[in-house]
Amino acid sequence: MLAFKYRIYPNKEQELLINKTFGCVRFVYNTILCIANKIYEETGKNKIITPASLKSENQFLKEVDSLALSNAQLNVKRSFTNFFQKRAKFPRFKSKKTSVKSYTTNCVNNSIRIEENKYLVLPKLKYHREIPKNYRIKSVTLINSNGNYYVSVLTEFEKEIQKIPSNDKVIGLDFSMSELFVSSENQRADYPRYFRMLEEELKKLQKSLSRKVRFSKNWYKQKVKISKLHEYIKNCRRDFLHKLSKKLSKEHNAVIVEDLNMKGMSQALNFGKSVGDNGWGMFLRMLEYKLMFLGKQFLKIDKWFPSSKTCSKCGNVKEELKLSERSYKCECCGIEIDRDYNAALNIKNIGKLMLEY
Repeated sequence: MLAFKYRIYPNKEQELLINKTFGCVRFVYNTILCIANKIYEETGKNKIITPASLKSENQFLKEVDSLALSNAQLNVKRSFTNFFQKRAKFPRFKSKKTSVKSYTTNCVNNSIRIEENKYLVLPKLKYHREIPKNYRIKSVTLINSNGNYYVSVLTEFEKEIQKIPSNDKVIGLDFSMSELFVSSENQRADYPRYFRMLEEELKKLQKSLSRKVRFSKNWYKQKVKISKLHEYIKNCRRDFLHKLSKKLSKEHNAVIVEDLNMKGMSQALNFGKSVGDNGWGMFLRMLEYKLMFLGKQFLKIDKWFPSSKTCSKCGNVKEELKLSERSYKCECCGIEIDRDYNAALNIKNIGKLMLEY
């Protein structure tokens, strides 16, 4: 499976239909959820009605894509299942005021297809977008985020991947809070830390929001400004990580990293903002699928491996190494080396041993 996300520019007629579909999907979701709530309160059972049962009293539902409405029903069903299995909280109603609106439709009887090798045709809509040949379209999600329209196309494909030997061009990456990573070649990612760069501007916008009357028009306008800034930060981060992961996947046959618990790290050490700003998990996912498509190796070593405490030259393991110590000094061989660079070398060495087996 692979998804392609594009920004689209619908004309007035298409925009009207998309917004109407957003409203109908929200209406169906909230109505089904409301009825399911009543049934649950009266009987304690999980029963979900179908969108078809709502169309007789609500004729406007017939004007939009029926599969989008069916997916709204499936979302309610999934939410209730997650609640009963204690994986999530009780489902909430969707608000018209939210800055992100979306709906998903499925490909049935070639309803989503490529025409003339350049047009993406959706139920009742048509856009100029290209999808690689031999990729079978499964579903499409349309999104309106802060007034910008996007389409995410989920595809299925068969591809024979020729594996490339990983004996050479192997690199180890050690996570770094300030630089994203330090490599076994002593290279730094030099991540710009977009959130930190714009944090003061974000604080000003949030401070202004706190002074406005809650749920007033000006309050919602300010919420949109904050949402747009968050989206800008997210897009900058994603662009940087895509380019960096592509560069690494082209230059190396195998990439070795540590299997870190980033959520636990952010909570235990109060590094929540810095960990979120880096996008380390997103970076690893990008790196993994790009290497896989090229027939190359992506390997995670055990998070309990003492990469920082081990000497990359003689293999001596220190009993204690404080977080404030940014250089590694070995008592056995006398080497003094940057702490993160030393860890990256150890990650590479243990990874190469695992690749040989």
